[in-house]
Amino acid sequence: MAKFSTAKLPEEPTEHAPDGSEVRALLSLAGGSMAHFRLAAGAASKAVCHRSVDELWFVLAGQGEMWRRQGEREEVIELEPGLCLSVPAGMHFQFRARGSGALAAVAVTMPPWPGADEAVFVTGPW
Repeated sequence: MAKFSTAKLPEEPTEHAPDGSEVRALLSLAGGSMAHFRLAAGAASKAVCHRSVDELWFVLAGQGEMWRRQGEREEVIELEPGLCLSVPAGMHFQFRARGSGALAAVAVTMPPWPGADEAVFVTGPW
């Protein structure tokens, strides 16, 4: 049985995601991990797809856009606080912050993030 844990959001990034966003790692269990992501105002991430993990995102602050492509389905959605979205394994995606503030989201990765080779760079719109 896993022991329960408590964590506070780190003030500084604990690492940078392969897509270029700041990552503040939170907690992890056998089934998934949680992290806070931040992208500076006006910045765009690198376009990637994940080999084996699914993610659920919840936008906390800022404004932006996310491009997602899965097979023949492709869309660009507006990111704003309160929006929740899925990023299934194998889906191509890229996001960018628009406006004067940073874009911030919390994401749950299932299973836990396995390491840097998980993300594969793809061609995106930005």
